[in-house]
Amino acid sequence: MDGSTPARDLGESAYARIRAAIRDGGLAPGERLTETDLAARFGVSRTPVRQAIARLEAEGLLTHEARRGLTVTRPDHQQVVELYVMREVLEGAAARLAAQHAGETEIAAMAEIVAREPEAFGDAAALAGVNQRLHGLLYLAAHNRYLLRSLEQLSATMALLPTLLTRDGRAEAAHAEHRAILEAIVARDGDAAEAAARRHARAAQKHRLAWMVGTLGVPLAAPGGAGGARG
Repeated sequence: MDGSTPARDLGESAYARIRAAIRDGGLAPGERLTETDLAARFGVSRTPVRQAIARLEAEGLLTHEARRGLTVTRPDHQQVVELYVMREVLEGAAARLAAQHAGETEIAAMAEIVAREPEAFGDAAALAGVNQRLHGLLYLAAHNRYLLRSLEQLSATMALLPTLLTRDGRAEAAHAEHRAILEAIVARDGDAAEAAARRHARAAQKHRLAWMVGTLGVPLAAPGGAGGARG
């Protein structure tokens, strides 16, 4: 070995960094990308970038658009519906398992975040960060590595959607929903925790779709394809 970093490790690093940039908004939905630009941005050669792009396309985070080339995916109406269906199922399962398996330290950490959540009302970036930490703790508290893997992938895709927590009272409603989930977990009531998490996901979906219709219009049916709305 010559001491250089193996190509596989470089590809993994490029993948992780590009994925993080998508998650954090550094690469915005609809933004055009090229191998050359990404290589320059992240200080690597085009080969690991090419490997990363292939993985991110397979995960649905990058898309080849006609006449535009490679872009960060912009979920359409149908994709958003499908995402929230899976969010309801997976987060419901996570809440149920957290009620059964969460440690007292994990519950205390979630309780602290929920208690301080109102301090972030009105600040979209801060509120999004609080929401991400709370949901991340919930996922970990389920103590199921396979569920966690699925939730991490879902979260990465959900990050393609702009936060709406500061619109139309959603922050206050989400806070009440978070409290209901937490109360059920504290009570070790798996049924109630799953039901509360599912209600939370459905409420978020309703708010998201109302915003999409109000902002982007009603999606148009297309033969064999998704609607015309973009998220």
